[in-house]
This record gives sequence, C-alpha cells and structure tokens, in this order.
Amino acid sequence: MKVNGTHYRSLWWDMNQSVLMIIDQRWLPHDFRTQALHTLDDFATAIIEMRVRGAPLIGATAAYGMALAAALDPSDSALNAAWEQLNATRPTAINLRWALNRCAETLQPLPVDERAAAALKLAHAIADEDVEINRRIGAYGLLLIRDIAAKKPAGEPVRLLTHCNAGWLATVDWGTATSPMYQAHDAGVPIHVWIDETRPRNQGALTAWELGSHGISQSYITDNAGGHLMQHGQVDLVITGTDRTTRQGDVCNKIGTYLKALAAHDNDVPFYVALPSPTIDWTVSDGVSQIPIEDRDSREVSHVQGVLDNGEIDVLRVTPEKTSCSNPAFDVTPNRLVTGLITERGICDASEHGLAAMFPDLIRKAAL
Repeated sequence: MKVNGTHYRSLWWDMNQSVLMIIDQRWLPHDFRTQALHTLDDFATAIIEMRVRGAPLIGATAAYGMALAAALDPSDSALNAAWEQLNATRPTAINLRWALNRCAETLQPLPVDERAAAALKLAHAIADEDVEINRRIGAYGLLLIRDIAAKKPAGEPVRLLTHCNAGWLATVDWGTATSPMYQAHDAGVPIHVWIDETRPRNQGALTAWELGSHGISQSYITDNAGGHLMQHGQVDLVITGTDRTTRQGDVCNKIGTYLKALAAHDNDVPFYVALPSPTIDWTVSDGVSQIPIEDRDSREVSHVQGVLDNGEIDVLRVTPEKTSCSNPAFDVTPNRLVTGLITERGICDASEHGLAAMFPDLIRKAAL
C-alpha cells in the first residue's frame, strides 16, 4: 500500500544492502520509521517488541530470520538454534511456527552449501505468497460486501466493523480483514468502517491510519461501542482477522474479539473472519482449552502512547501508581459464533467439515 505516495510492503528485501527492512510499527500512526534487521537478535527483538506484528507478518519475518541464520552458519545445529530462538518469541500466532517448520523441512535435506541460497529464495516466496493469499481473501470478501450493497438504497454505504489491525501492516500487503475493504472501495462500492480502538495497544489506530490513507470512510470508536451500534442497526457486517484457527473453526484473535462476536450473534449481524490458510492449526480442535494465550507486559495496560500538544510522541500512565494490571493478548471465539471463514479459496463454514472441504490437501498433510 502507499505511504506518502510511495508503495510499501510491511517488509522488503534491500538488494543493495542484502538486508531485510521493516516498518517499525511501534511508532505508528504518529511517525513512519523503518529499520534494517542485521542480526538474529534483531529479528527476535522485532517480533517480541511488536515492531512487526500480525500473524502473517510474523511468519514472513521469521522466514527471513532463518535465511539470515543460514547465511551465517548453515549447519544443522545453528539452524536448530535459530528455529528455537525465533519460535520462542511469541506463543499464540501459529504462522510463526508454520513458517519456521516450512524452512526446516526445506533446508534440512539440502547439502549445507546450498542452504543459504535456498533459505532466502523460500523467504521471498513466503512473502509473495502472503500477498497473493490476502488479495484472494479480499476478492471473496468483496462478494459479501457487494451482496449487502445490492440490498441497500443507492449510494448508502455498507457499514462494516473491524477489531484490532488485520491490515497490510499485519501482513506483507493487502491485509486480511481489510483486503475486502480496499477492494470494495477501489471497485466503487460505498463503505463506512467502524474501527475499534482495540486496547491495550490501540491497534485500531493503525487501521484508521491505513484506511484513511486510502480514502476510505471510517469512524474510530471505543471498544465498547460496537454492541450499541449493532443494537441500533448501524453495523451490516463484522470482519476480523485471526492469529490461529483450530481445525473445527474456533478463532483466536486480539482480546475483545469474542465480545464482538457475542454482540453480533445477539443482534443477527454476520460475523466473518478473514482466514489465510497458514493460520489454521490442524493439530488443535478446542481453541478455548488448547490454544496458548500470550500474557504481555502489564505496562501496555497501565500506559498509553500518544502525541503531546507540542508534537512529541510520549508515553503516559493512565492507572493509579502501583496498580496491578493483567494483560491477556488474545481470546478465542467459538465456531458457533462465526458466520463464516473468508479464505483464499473461498468462503466456508467455521467447522471441521467446512475447513476440510476447503483444504483437503492441507488436512491430509497434517495427518501424516
């Protein structure tokens, strides 16, 4: 997507420096900064500190981390150590382990002297595949938006609600939940997007920055406003992303997603999840009991980052001093609350039968 007239992906390979470049998302939406990742520690820190964030982007970043490791030392022991270091960075988003396992499966059979080139080629492929997956998700999601638009008076926008940031910043490009929005806007379908602020890190501000840069009509709302809007008929469709989805269609996403699904269910509002296939964990059936939920630093709850009146970016404490805070980063929405899953192959039911019918090759591979 474009930033100040220049097209960016959320990460890209600098051919001149032979180094991976990322957008340091800690500073957005207030400042646009980029960073080069030179060491394996740089890669791990970027993931842990959410300089890169979003399940698909974490996976792509990890693949480039393995490429760096292979360039430095392609031995089995060094690659295993790199796999362990990167895998330990964040526990919930399954794309991380998916990308690392794909790298290991590709590199292990190769002669040591061929691994570095193969690892970089694979990292490029994973990044490019993510872009195409998200483009296809958007094309299928656009069909849902068009169907709603066709039932509305001419010119009245389709009103969508989204939670957290499942945009191009959370992927390599396009985004998952935002891809249908971009494609609807570009196709001339009028839309308006309600954007949850998504505490504690206010990642909705990233979505607002993205969609606003694209000229999409939007309103930034508090996390607790969505149910009210649904009660009053002001939401036609909810679309969120996902960090891990079980084989039976339970969806793990940013904390607060479950509450949006409950409100949508109570008000007969369709609740869809944009699901790239690498985000499916075929080894897990019950998301509530089996998906590990990351507990993050309590400072993310007690403090907020913003821009002061003098234009400086600063962090302020919003809780009483020494207040104890809890910070579970994700929750699980049971499949019974999910209207459907928007995948790169089409839209399916949030069920084991629906996912198996959509991805028979992947479920067979997982069973091996």
